[in-house]
Amino acid sequence: MKSVNLWEMSKVESLEEFYRSKFNWLPDNIRNEIGHFNVFKLAPFVGTNATPVPYKRRDYYKIMLVIGNSKVHFADQVIEVKKQALSFANPQIPYKWEHTDNIRAGVFCIFNRHFFHQYGDINHYSVFQPGGTHLFELTDEQVDQVNGLYQRMFEEINSDYIHKYDVLRTIVFELIHFALKMQPSATLGKQPINASQRISTLFLELLERQFPIDENHQSLTLRSASDFAKQLNVHVNHLNKAVKDTSEKTTSQVIGERILQEAKILLKHSAWTVSDVAFALGFKEVTHFNNFFKKHVQLSPLKFRNV
Repeated sequence: MKSVNLWEMSKVESLEEFYRSKFNWLPDNIRNEIGHFNVFKLAPFVGTNATPVPYKRRDYYKIMLVIGNSKVHFADQVIEVKKQALSFANPQIPYKWEHTDNIRAGVFCIFNRHFFHQYGDINHYSVFQPGGTHLFELTDEQVDQVNGLYQRMFEEINSDYIHKYDVLRTIVFELIHFALKMQPSATLGKQPINASQRISTLFLELLERQFPIDENHQSLTLRSASDFAKQLNVHVNHLNKAVKDTSEKTTSQVIGERILQEAKILLKHSAWTVSDVAFALGFKEVTHFNNFFKKHVQLSPLKFRNV
């Protein structure tokens, strides 16, 4: 089997690389103990001055208000911004923007995981989870509300207040909850977590930890229900029941869907051969991968790549 050329894919973009490519300077506090936070206007990088946003992961979080029509790729999804939207990006999900020259205005904040150290785990919010909603189309009134929050960020970060970063964390939480309140109430009213939900959550976290496939992950090691059960120290029947109770899918279905999603991403956004993709996803034979992919997509991997 041909080994994967790991350097063909785009590397994870660091905060330092973001500042160098965008502004050609580095802030003094970029790696201090309290974490990093900053807020920017998209101008002057809009319209004809817009720069490409390539498909890759970043090692920081980004919450952005965009005014203007464009398209964003989150993992294997393509979502169109018809007029204006609020987007949430995190280090686990690769993304890129298209038609950025149609963006007329906007504002965004960036921060790393250390910024919320000891202040809760923001990855628990669905806007930062792989299966969550990451883009919210806004009305004009909602744009005014979001703009107001960003204006407060600018005022706070430029102030001399000793606890200004605590205030900025609070405003970030306001943005997150602003978006979450836009979702149907049924998705917000969660029931108390029971034993099945705990096991299912641990399984999903363990599954997601293997992705995305990049230079740090050469091949999947956990691919079957029994693999995950052994890792979680539970009986495979117990795991299967927990996953079925919470998702109405079998453990194998959930694993297969996630592998299929990553296969689509690698085929569309990497230069890897089909054999490379198959190897990275844990298939011992490329024919097994071809059969798996065609069964679910009704296209061969090569045809899907060229569509």
